[in-house]
Amino acid sequence: MGLLKVIVEKHEDGFVAYPLGLRGTVVGEGDSFEEAVADVTSAIKFHIETFGEEEFETDGPILDVFIAEADVAV
Repeated sequence: MGLLKVIVEKHEDGFVAYPLGLRGTVVGEGDSFEEAVADVTSAIKFHIETFGEEEFETDGPILDVFIAEADVAV
């Protein structure tokens, strides 16, 4: 399967993780960073086993991930 980039967000009540480069919604959560990564890894495996490798987006691998803030007036 290979390596996937995973975003991990820290919230007041725990961590949420989701992969980049997969079609559909795949999310993991946990009380710690490590638990969220383990949970999303299991969810990714299940997703691929269920829907097949065509669930990978075909734009090529994501080389890097950056976090930026944007000041948006609403």
